[in-house]
Amino acid sequence: MTDFEPKFKPGSKIHAMSERGGIPLAVVVSAANRNDHRELEAVVDSVAPVKVPAGRPRRRPHKLHGDKGYDYPACRNALRRRGIIARIARRGIESAKRLGRHRYVIERTLEWVSRFRRLARRYEHKAAHYTAFAQLACAVICYRRAVKLDLLIHNNPK
Repeated sequence: MTDFEPKFKPGSKIHAMSERGGIPLAVVVSAANRNDHRELEAVVDSVAPVKVPAGRPRRRPHKLHGDKGYDYPACRNALRRRGIIARIARRGIESAKRLGRHRYVIERTLEWVSRFRRLARRYEHKAAHYTAFAQLACAVICYRRAVKLDLLIHNNPK
């Protein structure tokens, strides 16, 4: 193999977006050899609308924190077009320690998702099945958090 041939890395990568507490809002699966910044728009666009008591439902977050892997002008422009403030560490300028507390939230969320044995090792051959299991894992995480915080009204005897 020469240096000019593309290198293929088998496997898949999970891209996720979570809220401040770690609850997953969206999950997208891509090939393992695909850069993170190429999937940013797909992840941001897959966030479902949030219902509020009055007014138009909020579709996207106000701010988005990202690590140095998303420090590209295309990512910043895509977020700006959607009305999102980009809080992305700049390569070569800012240290990785500065976004540590924000990065920990998404790393913890990805760890919760990878606890599901079906996602830790990919058994499915079709990407659509693997994506469905990742979304199901996120739904289970949300349900477990709602039970823990006693947010479900049908289980609440009050």
